[in-house]
Amino acid sequence: MNATSTVERLRVTGGDGSTAQLVGAHMLGELADRVGLSSAYSAAVPWPGERAPVHDRGRLLAQVVVMLAAGGRCVADMAALRDQPALFGQVASDPTIWRTFDAVDADVLDAVRAARAEARAAVWQQRRRRGLVVLDVDASLVEIHSENKQGAASHYKGGFGFHPMFCFSDDGEALAGMLRPGNAAANSGADQLAVVDAALTQLPAKVAVGHQPGDDAGLVRERVVVRADTAGHVHAFVAGLVARNIEFSISARVSDLLDTAIMQIPRRRWRPAINPDGSARRGAQIVELRGVTLPGVPAGTRIIVRRERPHQGAQLRLWDHDGWRHQVLLTNSAGAARRLEVRHRRHGEVENRIKNAKDCGLERMPFTSFDANAAWMEMVLCAADLLVWCQQLLLDGELAVAEPRTLRYRLLHVAGRLVHRARQTWVRLPQHWPWTTDLLDAYQRLATIT
Repeated sequence: MNATSTVERLRVTGGDGSTAQLVGAHMLGELADRVGLSSAYSAAVPWPGERAPVHDRGRLLAQVVVMLAAGGRCVADMAALRDQPALFGQVASDPTIWRTFDAVDADVLDAVRAARAEARAAVWQQRRRRGLVVLDVDASLVEIHSENKQGAASHYKGGFGFHPMFCFSDDGEALAGMLRPGNAAANSGADQLAVVDAALTQLPAKVAVGHQPGDDAGLVRERVVVRADTAGHVHAFVAGLVARNIEFSISARVSDLLDTAIMQIPRRRWRPAINPDGSARRGAQIVELRGVTLPGVPAGTRIIVRRERPHQGAQLRLWDHDGWRHQVLLTNSAGAARRLEVRHRRHGEVENRIKNAKDCGLERMPFTSFDANAAWMEMVLCAADLLVWCQQLLLDGELAVAEPRTLRYRLLHVAGRLVHRARQTWVRLPQHWPWTTDLLDAYQRLATIT
């Protein structure tokens, strides 16, 4: 009786020096070069002494970004790039990388963030975007299994670590992040406004103009909307957004006033909710409350209520009645209530953005210094940006919306054979790999970016 075989029988040996790994990660590095990220980093990080360092600090940081985007999670994972000199050239040692991050202070970190904004402006020139700019604000816990991290603290879920605040764009760009101790509040209006201001500095000047506190509304050239969950239902946050001529779309907190108003809504006023494509959403209805004023929100704030049957096994909350789950939206945007409710529902995608950032090294804060870990988180956000820019500029179809893990399996980790010909180095991709054509097309598009 023959034994079942899972794989083909092979004889394995070493010694092949003509194979390169992480070819797709090389594409990310070249994209960073072409949009000016590497050069901007180089100008942002000063030399540590009188002489130029052996490893340019901007190149070092850009290589860290590529490593994180390709799936690395800690400084030791830089070995993956270091072991591929044909693709990535000279890569700094782990001690050099540690010294670089330990030398980052608040001024250098601001310069590094400005460098990323410069690269973003180049990306936005390459792609034509339309419509208003939608920003998502949310906080997330990062667990730390060490007592030697400066700023780490116990949090409300009983764990220990950090509680950073983030701001993402609607299309996935990681605009800004603020590293905070684990005991920082999720509903801090000051921190929420600070991360929104940091996100505005990442946007091109024509988008951010008119959105500084106290600016004349007539200066605004492009509308900006900020979405948040119930943690954003804070007077200081909402008032700050209005002062910046920014529209808000925020989930309301539970209150007796809202509970009573919802219970008094006549059945005939409920209308079917819709999906993003305009079709009716099964089992969901919406209504806009009239004549209800909530304390702490600007005059004229619209209150839109959606109710739907919870999925099987879901637990009802205190203000869910008659088998319906209610969610309340506060906004000062104009337009059809059903469309505004659909737009706000997309805020849930920010959880996926944060999950992907954690898959790019956010869950590993490798340094003892708080400033060094803040710089590490900035590299994580840049890695998330680099993946999004790659999808926006170089990919199409399923790959343009794929998760980072899918991109790594299909493109970033693909191997190729090195061929030296006519004083040039070529990489031959495997003919049988289903996504070889996609990677070749991406390189062709990459060549057009200047």
